[in-house]
Amino acid sequence: MAHEPHPIVPRDDGEGDSRGGRRGRSAPCPLCRREVGARELVETTLRLDAHTSGLVAANAPGWQPSDGLCAECARRFAAALAYLRQHFPRLLGSGHPILPTAARLGASDRFRGRGVTVAFLDSGFYAHPDLVEPRDRILRYVDITRTGARRADLEHPDASSWHGMMTSVVACGNGRLADGLYRGLASESRLVLVKCGSMRRIAHDDIRRGLEWVVRHRKRYGIGIVNVSCGGDYEASYLIDGLSQAAEDATRSGILVCAAVGNLGHVPRHPVLPPASAPSVLTVGGLDDKNRLARAGYDLYHSSYGPTVDGLQKPEVIAPGIWVAAPILPGTTTAAQAALVLRLHAAPDAELRKTIAAHPAVDPDLDAAAGLEPARIRELVAAKIKGHNLITASYKHVDGTSFAAPIVTSVAAQMLEANPILTPQEVKHILILTARRVPHAEVDRQGWGVVDPEAAVAAALEMRPRPERRRSPRVAEAVVSRGRA
Repeated sequence: MAHEPHPIVPRDDGEGDSRGGRRGRSAPCPLCRREVGARELVETTLRLDAHTSGLVAANAPGWQPSDGLCAECARRFAAALAYLRQHFPRLLGSGHPILPTAARLGASDRFRGRGVTVAFLDSGFYAHPDLVEPRDRILRYVDITRTGARRADLEHPDASSWHGMMTSVVACGNGRLADGLYRGLASESRLVLVKCGSMRRIAHDDIRRGLEWVVRHRKRYGIGIVNVSCGGDYEASYLIDGLSQAAEDATRSGILVCAAVGNLGHVPRHPVLPPASAPSVLTVGGLDDKNRLARAGYDLYHSSYGPTVDGLQKPEVIAPGIWVAAPILPGTTTAAQAALVLRLHAAPDAELRKTIAAHPAVDPDLDAAAGLEPARIRELVAAKIKGHNLITASYKHVDGTSFAAPIVTSVAAQMLEANPILTPQEVKHILILTARRVPHAEVDRQGWGVVDPEAAVAAALEMRPRPERRRSPRVAEAVVSRGRA
């Protein structure tokens, strides 16, 4: 059954809808808290099959079929169940899986960022299989901090590679090492990777130089979006700050700048640093959705928030900032330890000691535990899985607005695939107006609320070309590039 596109209007799941069209008295959906007809809650529940009801109950503790739910939540859960069955049926029987972003946000599988190029500014990168297999989608790699950087550098992981690898894969990875389960929403977009520093430090001016490089090369690579999951050294007015001005220039050139707001919401001044503080930037905060599909009970992550030194309120939107699946950097000690721990987790008791002995010097704690009883070894393995946030031997779950921003970036890439002539301002406007407010959470911290990929893409499709809107050089080049793929 076709789903009607969402109207481009602000929504507040906690306020309800006072418009007409309901039959009988209204009541809040126990999951999303949206006011609907009481009859809808009953009739929708009666149509649920047992598997969908089970998924609802697993994601909304305390919910019972007698509580009812609205038609929209029922559709979301049915779609999520179909997604999990298709991509990774083993998750349905596991105790506490990390759910994929697409299922948690109810994103459409139809759009995957085809024909869109996304640039990433970060401390370092790695050519992860999720980005380069079966097709290498990395168009260019550049290091702002030194000359002579080569694409081959991405084949050799170092201490600074993991953060940019994670942000780029969260947005654009195809889930190659997870049978497609943990794919980003823009899993078919192209990438330009711009290294701006190291894990020790990313300098304010190097981020500026990175943005300036992206603007200069936007036509060559058809860059439509730049994700910035790093921040400057200090607060500054956008009127005089070079980094903020570079972000404004990028927007004027036709590039959407999507930036993480930062993780300082727990400190007294909760500062928002450039470029996230610039007016035209789409600034993203974090949501704690409890790794659930139900919208009830959501919380906010400890993101930074405004007002900025210029009196601007940031962030504009939020996205999952915790329980986000991201790749483990291959070829590192961390990767070797994760592989061994997960191998032990799956091994029978009789094989535990032999497995540890066959992999000496991988993990000192496991080496020391080799002579213990199986029950004690399993306790250590369980503690390591939990302590290191392991999902599989190739993925772990991470937190921070560094990972919320690329999720929003990937939604923007879906929107540009759906409607390539959207301007950065229009993309930002649609994402704001289709976002869903988290009930009972401070507006200052969440902006307009949680991004809604399905509603945003539907709204992008509704934006019909106007005669006065001409195709920009950036869009024209992107279309040409798509034809060459």
